[in-house]
Amino acid sequence: MSTETPRESRRGEIDAILERKDGGVRETRDEADKYTVVGAADRRTYANWLTPVEEHFVCHRNDIPDADADSWTVSLTGRLDDEYSLLDLNDEFPTVAVAHTMECAGNGRGQHRPETGSVQWGFEAAGTAIWTGTPLSSILRGRFDDADGDAWLTAVGGDPSDGDDVFARSIPLSKALEDCILATEMNGRPLPREHGFPVRLIVPGWYGVNCVKWVEELRLMDTMVVDGSLDRPGDHAYWQQEAYRMHPADVDPEPNETVETVDTWSQLEAGEPDHPYTFDQTVMSVIGAPDGEPTVTAPEDGTIEITGVAWAGDDGVERVEVSTDGGDTWADAELFGPDYAGAWRLFRYDWDAQPGTHVLCSRATDDQGRRQPMRISNPDAWRDALEADEFPWNEGGYAANAVLPNAVEIDVEST
Repeated sequence: MSTETPRESRRGEIDAILERKDGGVRETRDEADKYTVVGAADRRTYANWLTPVEEHFVCHRNDIPDADADSWTVSLTGRLDDEYSLLDLNDEFPTVAVAHTMECAGNGRGQHRPETGSVQWGFEAAGTAIWTGTPLSSILRGRFDDADGDAWLTAVGGDPSDGDDVFARSIPLSKALEDCILATEMNGRPLPREHGFPVRLIVPGWYGVNCVKWVEELRLMDTMVVDGSLDRPGDHAYWQQEAYRMHPADVDPEPNETVETVDTWSQLEAGEPDHPYTFDQTVMSVIGAPDGEPTVTAPEDGTIEITGVAWAGDDGVERVEVSTDGGDTWADAELFGPDYAGAWRLFRYDWDAQPGTHVLCSRATDDQGRRQPMRISNPDAWRDALEADEFPWNEGGYAANAVLPNAVEIDVEST
């Protein structure tokens, strides 16, 4: 069973990452002193489409493995039987690049009141990079004739745990074949150690927990991973069936072998399963500029451009609105720039700014008509929160996408 006891090696990992990233990130508070967590240091990271590696957040719970790219292998197991070195993957299969907005499922956890445990993220646990590697469709197609649409692919990480848990996450085979890759590069460079070197699963549009780092095994199964699923000792199901589930306080989620939908928001709305899994990202936006530091001097014509990013997982961003008065009134922003499935969109709005203090916020709507709620609810509301334009407080602090916690206060002075 997983525990949240402090991890001594965490401090050294964080210090090394902060040095390598050279000011682009800052440490995020972790109540358990268990996770290695750094997030974007500057709001202006979210005024650009591509996130430099130096500004991209990091989150993991176990020690970074001492990996050797020349000897690392990925085993295909379960209803598969094969093994590939990284050289095999490069030589035998095509290489593709995909844009993916990586977001920690706990992004926004620190905005919950009362606080939930663990990592107190604000909005800084998100970034968009170009990931290069081998399509899972190339590796898997033709290997099975009897796998139906309900089959699952479980990825197992090679990071050593100091407990009994094995880091394993399952995704539907259909998603794996659609657009997932085994990535070995990030923004045209070899994967950094903290981002999964030598090989990482990328699941475009889904929360980062599904994008397993340091992949050593891909297992084709009839169900999601449950206890006893893997041919190895330890607790196999913790990271799928207990952690990263949305539920009220003091609830132990029941395991499920499968789910009807992997859309996180749809699970929450429908009440099935009782305690949703964090797969597909919920609709979200962040203003990147102006960033509130320092005072903004309005140009002669009074127009200040507000710029940010918006994303919606597997769904498209249909609309972004901007408010300059803390959410009392709204105006449509313009979407622009690259438009790739699974990656965020840039938005901008020309604001006729007046001197004074203003609260800027943004809200996005996806192509299913689902809009960011205004605030996070109190703990008693649970699913009733949705009807009150609130995001449900949940014990893990997962999938939060409320508007007001991400607002930015701006002081404007005249020329």
